[in-house]
Amino acid sequence: MTVLDSRPETPGEPEGWHRSARRAHSTSSTHSTGGSGALITESGVSMAPVADVGAGRGPEWLDHWLAEHAADVIAWRRHIHAHPELARREYATTELVVGLLRSAGLRPSVLPGGTGVICDVGTGPTCVALRADMDALPLTEATGLPFSSTVDGAAHACGHDAHTTILLAAGLALASAADLPGRVRLIFQPAEEVMPGGALDVITAGGLEGVERIFGLHCDPRLPVGRLGTRVGAVTSAADLIELKLTSPGGHTSRPHLTADLVHALGTVITSLPALLSRRVDPRSGTVLVWGAVHAGEAANAVPQDGVLRGTLRTGDHEVWRQLEPLVRSTVEAMLTPTGVGFELDYRRGVPPVVCDPDSTYLLRAGAEAALGDGALTGTEQSSGGEDFGWYLEHVPGAFARLGVWSGDGAMRDLHQPTFVLDERALLAGVRVMVHTALTTLA
Repeated sequence: MTVLDSRPETPGEPEGWHRSARRAHSTSSTHSTGGSGALITESGVSMAPVADVGAGRGPEWLDHWLAEHAADVIAWRRHIHAHPELARREYATTELVVGLLRSAGLRPSVLPGGTGVICDVGTGPTCVALRADMDALPLTEATGLPFSSTVDGAAHACGHDAHTTILLAAGLALASAADLPGRVRLIFQPAEEVMPGGALDVITAGGLEGVERIFGLHCDPRLPVGRLGTRVGAVTSAADLIELKLTSPGGHTSRPHLTADLVHALGTVITSLPALLSRRVDPRSGTVLVWGAVHAGEAANAVPQDGVLRGTLRTGDHEVWRQLEPLVRSTVEAMLTPTGVGFELDYRRGVPPVVCDPDSTYLLRAGAEAALGDGALTGTEQSSGGEDFGWYLEHVPGAFARLGVWSGDGAMRDLHQPTFVLDERALLAGVRVMVHTALTTLA
């Protein structure tokens, strides 16, 4: 495994990052709860303790660890939430994770890029991986939480602060067990929010060497706390970017026959390409092309010389994904050749679909039921959104599930929105699901 064991100094980091990170990973239950048992934010705001919806379901060492450290788990998440870092800049979050893992006697390793962490817990030839993503989104938070983002233009509006905290706590809880039936690899991944994704950084560094299965969770604000959405097959879609640049000699709109009508050609592609693709690929694949940007010309009486069209092409079928680029290229050429308009197609492959195999999904479901009870499981729909967890599944089997984070009251605040919030009971539920899934797989 090619990794670095230290974090390089990086110019331009906000002053005080290291001090605040050290404060966070030296926090004890007494510091985070105060004398009354209420959680205290960094600004001194008191909030009620968070309930463990899976308490008493064991194993005994897990119940004990969560009872002792539940308030710490919440404090870690709030610290990460207040100090979000964008893709491949997750230096302070990496330092926080490394410090806490080392405090438990573990030997975490930082990825070569300086962000992201890999750490094994336990011993033995059998190894199961658990993955969390670490990066924030480039938007401004509007939740009004007392631990809101302190960084302009960055916010954990996709729940990656929760994912990181859940995996961190799961790893520390596993480290407290007297004996494990094998190894659990903790993968704290950078840069999920940018294509083609930080999962490739992990794979390139050897993060899947020796791994037999991999599992991941993602916050779902449509599910209540204590529920887990699973699915055999595609959970998310491949997501590719298309940019089509068109060129024409240009001319006067009164004489379109003397030039190549670029705007008409653009319109042809806008309307016909999605329709033609729907007839060239299996409709059960969930393939959809949607345009997001178009620009050509300024004057009403001038045929422009250039134009651009941008959109996303998504599919839940792995084989269809492999066929899409040549299919799009040949279809665009066939449409534009009669118009006389020149074109340049920039097709950028994004991430593959996340396709959960039956055996891994069964193990994840069994882990969730052991962690949260018989009523924990529910189905989940295939999303057209992209998720770079799919890259791991190109190498090893695994499963990906949606973790309920809705309180059950009030509005469901959607992901990737400035107002996204989650019920912090979901953190402890997520820890239990991760731990039990690992134990079930290793058994």
